[in-house]
Amino acid sequence: MKILIIEDDKNVSAYIAKGLSEAGHVADIASNGKDGLFLAQNEKYDALIIDRMLPELDGLSVIQELRGSGHHTPILILSALGDVDDRVKGLRSGGDDYLVKPFAFAELLARIEILARRTQSTGQPDKDTVLTTGDLQLDLLTRKVKRSQKTIELQSREFNLLEYMLRHKGQVVTRTMLLEAVWDYHFDPQTNVIDVHISRLRKKIDDQGGKVIKTVRGAGYIIEDSF
Repeated sequence: MKILIIEDDKNVSAYIAKGLSEAGHVADIASNGKDGLFLAQNEKYDALIIDRMLPELDGLSVIQELRGSGHHTPILILSALGDVDDRVKGLRSGGDDYLVKPFAFAELLARIEILARRTQSTGQPDKDTVLTTGDLQLDLLTRKVKRSQKTIELQSREFNLLEYMLRHKGQVVTRTMLLEAVWDYHFDPQTNVIDVHISRLRKKIDDQGGKVIKTVRGAGYIIEDSF
């Protein structure tokens, strides 16, 4: 997932970003409400983490601007304000969940992953919690991958890579797209990180049957509707 953190406390934002990265996600950071609103409106994110008390534009105003302009990306509000009235105000402003500081990162991660699974960044309910092609299944809720009902153990990055390709099944996915979506890198023609991970992923999923990920020479990779 690609997540935007709008938080003015550098220690808190760095802590969250580090944890998300270790969990296999990609995080951008904005240190004030104005910059956060700009990023949220102009980039595609799977979820937003927004602090209530922000410089230039407060968190609730950011949320109201986003909802008012038709953005439905899931939002987790962070705040030191934990009274019932504060929570209700945050949720009524358009937030999907509310987490009080100080918080345990494990809880934040669980909440943000649940929110992102419920709703895609398009604002449409994510009805498909299991992505499939042929006899290969990827379960977004349990984060398990099976082929012919046999479980395949994948690392977080391999899982995210396969998830992205299955979400774009039938489309040619370029290295640039994968780098930006799964690693948040700008394209570097010298890097072979994509090829290395594709090779590892193929060994794990192709050992159980036919070839799933195909190379499109000079373009990238594709998982076809049937293989």
